[in-house]
Amino acid sequence: MLRWILALLLIPFLDAILLGFVATAYIGWVPMVLLVVLTGLVGMLLVRAEGRRTIGKMQRSLAEGRPPTNELLDGGFLIASGAFLLTPGLVTDLIGFLLVVPVTRVPIRAALKRYVIVPYADKKAGGFASGNVWTFGFPGGSADEDEARARWSDGGTYDLGEDDYSVDSDESYTVEFGDERTDDADVDDEDPYAR
Repeated sequence: MLRWILALLLIPFLDAILLGFVATAYIGWVPMVLLVVLTGLVGMLLVRAEGRRTIGKMQRSLAEGRPPTNELLDGGFLIASGAFLLTPGLVTDLIGFLLVVPVTRVPIRAALKRYVIVPYADKKAGGFASGNVWTFGFPGGSADEDEARARWSDGGTYDLGEDDYSVDSDESYTVEFGDERTDDADVDDEDPYAR
């Protein structure tokens, strides 16, 4: 957490140093203030246009029945870019423009999904988020588990012979396993697992 606080304090520090250097060495203070105001205004117009576009894409994906994951990430990036563009400074303006323009936002979104979101979701959901689940045993299992896996190589299916089921009509069928009891006379009351 301390790293994030230091990073957030480092960005305004770099902005102040860069603004002072550019203003005194190259263009002067009045053009520098006008440049900061201009980048803020242009950036806010871009954020507004991209926000409308993202909301439209989100509505279309919801209408098609797809989860709007990319659009939600884009919305978060647009909120962050608006904050960066409103903060006076060249470094924050650069970060804001990188997050608002789709050409640079899409690779940033893909990297965020690959290296942050999917590993975090897998860690919290035990692999169910990305489909990396174990269907038999545990990862790095023992030899007993490997032997059990070899015995059940058919996937645990139950083979019904030709005489074990019959179809009565189009809507119903019966299956006889041969181990079902029809009377309750021979049920042992002391056995909790008896039927």
